[in-house]
Amino acid sequence: MSRSTNRPSSPEHSGEDAGRDLYDELTDDLLYDPAIGRATMMGYPCVRLAGVFLASYDERNGLVVKLPGERVAELIRSGNGEPFAPAGRTFREWVAIPVPDRELWTELLREAVDFARGSL
Repeated sequence: MSRSTNRPSSPEHSGEDAGRDLYDELTDDLLYDPAIGRATMMGYPCVRLAGVFLASYDERNGLVVKLPGERVAELIRSGNGEPFAPAGRTFREWVAIPVPDRELWTELLREAVDFARGSL
């Protein structure tokens, strides 16, 4: 069901639905690791590694991943990412990737898993 009567309900007409579909597909691929599971973060779907949040998805920001601060800055400088600032507070180790891009999202999810493993 569409959240708004002004939005098309079919995925082929909505970038938001296409982004969510891609997020679900790519994060499904991570679930081979028993330490990785689904949860919610700030009301949005996310994946965690042994309880450590590593990625989320929301309609406004697209894919949101936790990475080292230097990598976040690099993605923002390159134009591939945007600062993640819910409620106006920027999270230094989180970056939003609003445009669905299978290759980039796959790479960043792998990086997020590696970063989460390093924090355990």
